[in-house]
Amino acid sequence: MIFRPDHKFTHGAETSKMQIEGLNVHIAGQHILKEVNLIIPDKRITCVIGPSGCGKSTLLRSMNRLIDSVEGAHIEGKILIGEVNLIDSGEHLTELRRRIGLVSQKPCPLPMSIFENVAYGCQIHGIRNRRKLKMVVRHYLEAVGLWDEVCERLNAPATSLSLGQQQRLCLARSLAVEPQFILADEATSALDPIASRNVEELFVKLKNDYSIIMVTHTLRQARRIADYVVFMYLGELVEAGLASEVFDNPQHELTKKYLSGAFS
Repeated sequence: MIFRPDHKFTHGAETSKMQIEGLNVHIAGQHILKEVNLIIPDKRITCVIGPSGCGKSTLLRSMNRLIDSVEGAHIEGKILIGEVNLIDSGEHLTELRRRIGLVSQKPCPLPMSIFENVAYGCQIHGIRNRRKLKMVVRHYLEAVGLWDEVCERLNAPATSLSLGQQQRLCLARSLAVEPQFILADEATSALDPIASRNVEELFVKLKNDYSIIMVTHTLRQARRIADYVVFMYLGELVEAGLASEVFDNPQHELTKKYLSGAFS
């Protein structure tokens, strides 16, 4: 297990399995997700694949309720963690999004220093002790392999980092508030091959402690790191299962065509 410098947010009895039941999302009258039923396995990398516009990103944004901020969006169904339905639990969105962190396609560091980016969420959730914040910041920068690169310039603007470094910084910021789940929406698509591989290797390491759900357009990437694969098409979940089974022996004709490159 990852050593956490502060246990303010951890709850040992929590399960990290997410179950989605009858999920429907409409946006501006369009039916985007259609009766999605899915179990996200605990402490595995689940890759969501499918052609552009099939609902992959909408699925992720429903998981941490970012879909709420989309004008004209309406969501129905259940997204369960244990017995709690995230859609109508009444849980404050700030707390919900602490539990389900999101790393987006384009790195989005906050307009503040490297140190403040990692400390920001902890401060929102009540950690004010400077010594403790320093410990948390160092720990999570080390966890994402960034500490040695930035330890001499923690007060520099986060935007002074390379894109690959910014993406790892955003991941450190998400980890610092101790989520149960990490959502990654095309998290390596804006990076060069070396930075992309570094982030992939980081996700593989992190799955020992987190459940990771990753949207990717790159089948090679999914083949490299996925434990579990979800294939979507036109808002519907077509096929889901162990990566080895879906890639080597797909059951649905649409899955076979997509994996063969018949459409993308």
